Amino acid sequence: MKQLFKSNIFLTLLSAITFIGGYFFLRLAYHMSDKMPFTQEIVLVVLGTLATVMITALLLNKQTTIELEKEQSVKFIELKTQTYQQLIDNIEEIASNEDVTASMLNKLRFNSHRLAIFASPAVLDEYENFLEVLNKQIADKHVSSQDADAISQALAKLTIYIRRDLLGELDTQSQHTQQEIDTQILENAKHYEV
Repeated sequence: MKQLFKSNIFLTLLSAITFIGGYFFLRLAYHMSDKMPFTQEIVLVVLGTLATVMITALLLNKQTTIELEKEQSVKFIELKTQTYQQLIDNIEEIASNEDVTASMLNKLRFNSHRLAIFASPAVLDEYENFLEVLNKQIADKHVSSQDADAISQALAKLTIYIRRDLLGELDTQSQHTQQEIDTQILENAKHYEV
């Protein structure tokens, strides 16, 4: 029964029955009400009200479905954004400390599981590349400034894919090409000596 309501088959069928039944009722009422004043008008008002209620019910049902899908999409994007933000925060913690602890790596492992749920395949591929760079740079459990630079560059590449996952359609509508955006992200990640 839920499937019938979801696909609007039930409401469409009910509308068709109402209109067909209304047509035959109208023909019958017209012939029977010729002798009484205003009876035909009352029959038309009742039939018009029924048709209006049925059409409104169909439109509200469709509008509710669209609003629920939109709300689910917004919640999903919020969860993705939160997951990506936690990932970047954990990477920042690793890159900003000289010594890498087991606790830091555990946070990163749990973020990997979150990414497996929410991230696009392109993000997962680039995240794998990032992990290879990260593992290579922190093999000695120590983060030098050169290690931090390499991690930052790998993170910049990952950020490009995260941005595409979150803002892909908005970037295509902007005045900048995807290549310009990618270049700017990579330039921002370069290490500047103070």
